[in-house]
Amino acid sequence: MPLYIKDDGTARLVAEFAELRGVSKQDAVKLAVRDALDRAAEAVPLRERFAALRKAHRLPRATGDVADKAFFDELSGEV
Repeated sequence: MPLYIKDDGTARLVAEFAELRGVSKQDAVKLAVRDALDRAAEAVPLRERFAALRKAHRLPRATGDVADKAFFDELSGEV
């Protein structure tokens, strides 16, 4: 089934990519889509990335200090 690109800007990008890679426009589209699909398949979900960060960088133990307005005023010298 043919693929028609009706947007001039997209057609220019495909032509530029094809020239850069030294391939036909058809192969340029195929390469670009294959690369995008590969990156999407390899992408680690944000939830898993955050879980790995939390595991690698544990939070310090609770100090019992209350971080209220008075606490921040004292930190900034506004006692």
